[in-house]
Amino acid sequence: MSSRIDRDVINALIAGHFADPFSVLGMHQTQAGLEVRALLPDATDVWVIEPRTGRKVGKLECLDARGFFCGVLPRRKNFFRYQLAVVWHGQQNLIDDPYRFGPLIQEMDAWLLSEGTHLRPYETLGAHADTMDGVTGTRFSVWAPNARRVSVVGQFNYWDGRRHPMRLRKESGIWELFIPGAHNGQLYKFELLDANGNLRIKADPYAFEAQMRPETASMICGLPEKVTQSEERQKANQFDAPISIYEVHLGSWRRHTDNNFWLSYRELADQLVPYAKWMGFTHLELLPVNEHPFDGSWGYQPTGLYAPTRRFGTRDDFRYFINAAHAAGLNVILDWVPGHFRPMILALRSLTAPTSMSTATRARAIIRTGIR
Repeated sequence: MSSRIDRDVINALIAGHFADPFSVLGMHQTQAGLEVRALLPDATDVWVIEPRTGRKVGKLECLDARGFFCGVLPRRKNFFRYQLAVVWHGQQNLIDDPYRFGPLIQEMDAWLLSEGTHLRPYETLGAHADTMDGVTGTRFSVWAPNARRVSVVGQFNYWDGRRHPMRLRKESGIWELFIPGAHNGQLYKFELLDANGNLRIKADPYAFEAQMRPETASMICGLPEKVTQSEERQKANQFDAPISIYEVHLGSWRRHTDNNFWLSYRELADQLVPYAKWMGFTHLELLPVNEHPFDGSWGYQPTGLYAPTRRFGTRDDFRYFINAAHAAGLNVILDWVPGHFRPMILALRSLTAPTSMSTATRARAIIRTGIR
């Protein structure tokens, strides 16, 4: 027999209006005993499994046909590692419960991110493949302090915001969740209910790779490998070093004559780099190569400041281009634009659902600049 779960809580959880899923889902000690609860839309049967033996230790009762399951585990008093055997459409699947894992972000990281003094926020925020308690998956985190609810949606959960609502770290405004089985190469976004009750789907501002426009999803992707700088490269920023800068927009510097299409990063390495070197320049300054949806912006309305645009190839192709420039003795300066963004719901605009700017002030700013 399960403990009594407030019907309003179940309704809010299923409707995506519940801000604290970890207070309900997962394993909990109750007056009735050790209890496991799960929200698994479209499931018909759920058992709790002990991974070490593979034995079923309890079946969860369906308390709501929309997918809320709950059950007390007999003869169990202490918390333990468990998995869920879930039947979807007649087929049983063994999964790890995201709601059995503890907080992800370390206190020092949360403190520095809250202060705005974290020098490597991209290592904490965004999507990062990880292993927790022997389980491989991906940890997701996003800063949205004014959101009422945030979920991860992606290829691993049918883009369904009910399936993976996140934990709010109230001290920092960061939402976090570890999703077992999510892996590099899968697409995802954040679904949030903002402070005004509007449902928004957002690309990840800390993603390291994203889809080519007009598609807008982020991609789970690891940090690039660190590059060991040579002694010559370490001297590149000396104040007495000569400097002559060639500023260039990669999409319009040169194009294929047969179809007027862009050169790839690797083609630019073969053509732009030797040209700039032959002209006597010491530096290439690239107009923004961060991912952006609108070609006409020249990259000045970014959606992902950590993702090289796929217009010219993959991030490995971009690395090839940068390495080619360095090998030729050219230093590279990257323009980046943290101050204004494309007025699109999918991107950074209103990601944190800000409430501090008055409607009139915000309207004047948009009319004047056309961007946010």
